[in-house]
Amino acid sequence: MSRPPLRIVLADDERMVRTALRAILSAEPDLEVVGEAADGAEAVSVVRETRPDVVLMDVRMPGTDGIRATERILTTLDDPPRIVVVTTFENDSYVYDALRAGAAGFLLKRADADELVAAVRLVARSDSLLFPSAVRALAAEHARANPAPPPWVARLTARESEVLRLMAGGLTNAEIARRMDVGPATVKTHVASVLSKTGTRDRTQAVIAAYEAGFMNSR
Repeated sequence: MSRPPLRIVLADDERMVRTALRAILSAEPDLEVVGEAADGAEAVSVVRETRPDVVLMDVRMPGTDGIRATERILTTLDDPPRIVVVTTFENDSYVYDALRAGAAGFLLKRADADELVAAVRLVARSDSLLFPSAVRALAAEHARANPAPPPWVARLTARESEVLRLMAGGLTNAEIARRMDVGPATVKTHVASVLSKTGTRDRTQAVIAAYEAGFMNSR
């Protein structure tokens, strides 16, 4: 039996951008655009109404921007969608703030159609993250500003440290399980423990915290 199509909401203040995104995504049989929003406040309302699997969120919008909209969606909805922020500039600090709020990754507006479609499918159907090198560079800047590692770094077990590093590499739970030669349930337990010890809500925030703490540069 085939899966139902992935439900997508588009949030961008430029109608032409939304139209282009809709045309690309609607051409795929497994993708369905179920709503559009021209600003962050509207995006929150549309997401609540349509309950999509994925939101493509512009970060720079008038009124409520994509960062605040991302945070509201992820903190106020049960079983929230995965959010991918879309931006013109890869070194945009707004992107970093959106990732800290819990977005699953980001795409550049100049990404081609294949990259866009692949990104939507990736974040919707796995627990993987989209972390280009530019995001790591931004996190490294924060790490330099805060050189002392937080207490949670010392509290991680060796296994939890390994899981966090693999999460930061974009691996899913299933891929981590194969890499570590353990069961998926064991990985899920380790991930939950990592989130608890780092004081983060989700994988994205845990990975960002790891980069900011300088954890990814230590062994």
